[in-house]
Amino acid sequence: MATTGVDELDVSIVLPVYNEKGHLREEIDRISAAMDASEWSYEIIVVDDGSDDGSGDALREIEGIRLIQFGQNRGSGSARKYGTRAAKGRVVVWTDVDMTYPNELIPQLVKELDGRDQVVGARTSEEGTHKAFRVPAKWLIRKLACYLTQTEIPDLNSGLRAFRRDVALQYVSQLPPGFSCVTTITMAFLANGYSVGYWPIEYRERAGRSKFHWLSDTRRYFIQVIRMCLSYNPLRVFIPLFLVLGLVGGAKLAYDVVANDFKIAINTVVILFAAFQLLAIGLLADLVVRVARPQDEVTPASS
Repeated sequence: MATTGVDELDVSIVLPVYNEKGHLREEIDRISAAMDASEWSYEIIVVDDGSDDGSGDALREIEGIRLIQFGQNRGSGSARKYGTRAAKGRVVVWTDVDMTYPNELIPQLVKELDGRDQVVGARTSEEGTHKAFRVPAKWLIRKLACYLTQTEIPDLNSGLRAFRRDVALQYVSQLPPGFSCVTTITMAFLANGYSVGYWPIEYRERAGRSKFHWLSDTRRYFIQVIRMCLSYNPLRVFIPLFLVLGLVGGAKLAYDVVANDFKIAINTVVILFAAFQLLAIGLLADLVVRVARPQDEVTPASS
C-alpha cells in the first residue's frame, strides 16, 4: 500500500489517465505489488485527464492512490506536469497505464537512477500504430535531437522514466500539453548538463485505443525539439544555416567576379546579407540564453 501523510517519500509514481477504464485496476495493482515488495516508500498519483468513459468513477473506487481530476482533457503533458508538482517523492517516475511498459520493474528503474539525474526506459521495439510512418519519423527526430544536444539518445520519447524531482521542478513549466512532454524533459536535462541514462526495456502492445495521432503529434515532436534547442543552444541551429547561405553567397560572389567582370548581382548581395543576418540573430539569441540562465541551478548528481 502506498504511504500517505508523509512530507517526503522516496518515490512518486505519476500516471496520466485518459479513457483507460478497462485495465486501470490491473495496472495500478501491478505497480503497487512491485513497490510493496521493494525497499522504497512511495505514492501513486493518478491524474484523470478529463476521461469520459467512466475512468474517473473507476479511479475513485481504488484505494491507496492520490487522485487529481481535470474537468476537461488537457493533454498528457499537462497531467504529468501537475502530477510532478504535486509529488512528495525525491524521485518521480513517469509511466503509462496502457499495459505497454513493464511497470513491475519500476523498483529496478529507480535503482538505476543511483548516481544519475534521470533514467529513461529505452524501448527495444516499436509496437505503436502506423509503424511505417512513425518509425522513420521518430528516427529522424531522434537524430536531430542527438545533433542539437551533442549526445547519443537511444529513445527520445519513451513514456517510462525516473528522475530527481528537485531537478525536474526547474523545467516543468516548459512542458507542452501533449505527448512531446517526454521529449522536453529529456532535452531539458541534457541541455543543462544533467546526466541521463538509458535502461533497455521491452515494449508491449497497448491495451485499449491509442491517443497518438502520428501526423500532428510527430509535427509537434519536431517543433518541440527545435524550440528546445533555440531555448538552450541556438547556435546549433543558426551556425549551420549561416554556413550554408555563406557558402552559396561566396560561390555566387566568385562567379560574379569571374564571369561578370566584377559586377556583383543584386541576388548575391541579398544572399550574403541574409547569411550575416542569421549569424547576428544567432549570436544575439545565444547572448539572451546565457543572460537568462538561472544562477542557482540544482547540483547534478555527478557532482
